[in-house]
Amino acid sequence: MQFFSEAVNYPAVKVVLGILLIGLLAGNARTRRTAIQALIAFLIANGMTDLFKHFLPEHRPYQILTDVITWGGKAQSFGTASAHSANMAAIAFVFVYHLRWWGSPWVAIAVIVGFSRVFCGHHFPHQVLLGWCCGLLAGFLVTFGWERRGAWRSALGGGNMEHGTRNTEME
Repeated sequence: MQFFSEAVNYPAVKVVLGILLIGLLAGNARTRRTAIQALIAFLIANGMTDLFKHFLPEHRPYQILTDVITWGGKAQSFGTASAHSANMAAIAFVFVYHLRWWGSPWVAIAVIVGFSRVFCGHHFPHQVLLGWCCGLLAGFLVTFGWERRGAWRSALGGGNMEHGTRNTEME
């Protein structure tokens, strides 16, 4: 559980994620769109949790309960919404939306990361749930915002930029 709670701190995990990202960006239009939207959703989800931590500060379990055993480092920040859970949920939403069942491993990872944050003593269960909600909302906003942007551009005669074609009558 500690691995899933702190995996992004390991250099090997960063390398694997970097290779995955490069592979998605180098792939077809669908995988490229998925990677870009996942990165945007990740940033939005992380920002949402930071806002919760700033405006509704809530302690982490080990900050108020002296008998909580923790694995991994102890953050001094508040734990209102789990950023780890939010970030993984945002990525999972985008991957499932675009890649269907190929995104299911990311759902499993998001669930395991959330449980690991509670298991390792870094968050209360409701903080993980709030993180998952932030992540799902971020993923939803990015994917559907992207679609609305595409529909809006098509309505204005912008053509389909993703496939390299464009209506030049308006230029």
